[in-house]
Amino acid sequence: MKQSKLRGCTTPRLFSPPLRELTPETSHGFACIAFAEGVLGLTLFPWQKWLLIHALELREDGLYRFRTVIVLVARQNGKTLVMLVLALWHIYVRGSRTVIGTAQDLTNAEKAWAEAVEMAQDVPDLAEEIAQVIKQAGKQSLKLSSKEQYRVAAASRRGARGFSGDLVLLDELREHQSWDAWGASTKTTLARPEAQVWCFSNAGDALSIVLRYLRATVHQALGWPDGNDDEAALGMADDLTEEDLEDGDSLGLFEWSADPKAARNDREAWAQANPSMNYTELVEQVITERSIAAAMRTDPVSVFLTEVLCRWISTADGGPFPEGKWADTLDASARIADDSRRVVAVDVSWDRSMTYVGRGGFGDDGIPVVDIAAARAGTDWAVAWLVEHRERYDAVAIQSSNSPSSSLYDAILTAKLPNGEPANLPLVEWSGPDLSRASGIAYDAVDKGAVKHLPHPGLDGAATTARIKSLGESWVIDRKNSPMDAAPLVTVIEVLWLLGQEQEAPKRSAYEDHDFELL
Repeated sequence: MKQSKLRGCTTPRLFSPPLRELTPETSHGFACIAFAEGVLGLTLFPWQKWLLIHALELREDGLYRFRTVIVLVARQNGKTLVMLVLALWHIYVRGSRTVIGTAQDLTNAEKAWAEAVEMAQDVPDLAEEIAQVIKQAGKQSLKLSSKEQYRVAAASRRGARGFSGDLVLLDELREHQSWDAWGASTKTTLARPEAQVWCFSNAGDALSIVLRYLRATVHQALGWPDGNDDEAALGMADDLTEEDLEDGDSLGLFEWSADPKAARNDREAWAQANPSMNYTELVEQVITERSIAAAMRTDPVSVFLTEVLCRWISTADGGPFPEGKWADTLDASARIADDSRRVVAVDVSWDRSMTYVGRGGFGDDGIPVVDIAAARAGTDWAVAWLVEHRERYDAVAIQSSNSPSSSLYDAILTAKLPNGEPANLPLVEWSGPDLSRASGIAYDAVDKGAVKHLPHPGLDGAATTARIKSLGESWVIDRKNSPMDAAPLVTVIEVLWLLGQEQEAPKRSAYEDHDFELL
């Protein structure tokens, strides 16, 4: 069989460009490659060398340009080898005190660590420097006589706490469905000026909240090359100033992925996502066009897109609506008519970490249009937002009891204007049987295509993953047990319910019910 001339792409489709020409004086990548090939005896793919040179770029002050490196590449292309090379180079050449390897599945981190130990033991000069190898599960550590160590930690909120890391390696970042493990592991580098955090993954989905946020941050800096559908994922950072973002290029992205517009059988797109493809002259066991073609014929589309083409999918299986119906209501061009009634709703995450404001009204065709108007951390900002944007809505709904958002009910009812006068926000109480009634309204609207929604990763993720809680013959969203934050979906359900209500008198301000002087 004639060998294909098509090779995997050395240069990633999307990446943070270097600040200057990369040479042995401006990048440690060259030294790392020399160690891998000259000492470890490895054969690196061209893309692996390119990555090391660009990700280990130095600033003029000698520190690494990137504090955090995100590497996106399809499965089975050799990212683990890059991790092992980095770990050993750091402890043997850089003299880094602590390298921490972690993965969402601790077994994978332990396997990578074991491969690195084997590599070091197979090179006599490196083996002589080994002082101790601890193989106890969950506590594996390779320690050198000069005190440097490469250890394993669990990807959890407690996994890496208590350590200071010079290099943190996080594998399968797509599996991080909360910020707990990220916060615990990456903060080990705060007191290390020369430290780096390297994150490896293939493409994620609606549940990959950490990777989605980091990727969106760089895509924004690159001018949204794949479109700005994920822009709303950055909502939690919208309070940052230009001064806060001066050192924003410390996050680097190197993404080998297929173009979102490419056909699934486009072999050039295969090469974009699989940089090791067809390099059989370098390595015998390597991913080939034939193996990718076989995967295309046997994999479900969503699996092939994420695992082989490293392409993001906006939804995950599940959710309260019939399969595919939520996606059918997506309309990025939908707009609320100028003369439409406009309503908002507020809901809070189960753990109170985020607050969302949903918004809705009727389009010119009479079909409801809904989206997320605001999404920020905590709850303190919500009432002020409602006061500031009072002229933009006719009613605001919030669950008045038995929910994380209930604590805001009285605060909205007693809200004041900046001058101290009552804001008299048009509050509508959402409670009792209205909750299940609203769920039915939302279900019918989505099932019949009688609603349009604007793209928002939090909303789309919740709508396709949220679990329900049965109430006899009806149901409501189960905030606590949903796999990702269901609050954005709850706000939209409230909005659709509120749009279906007759215009009613808002709750009276608490100030109107008491005979006292306003402060």
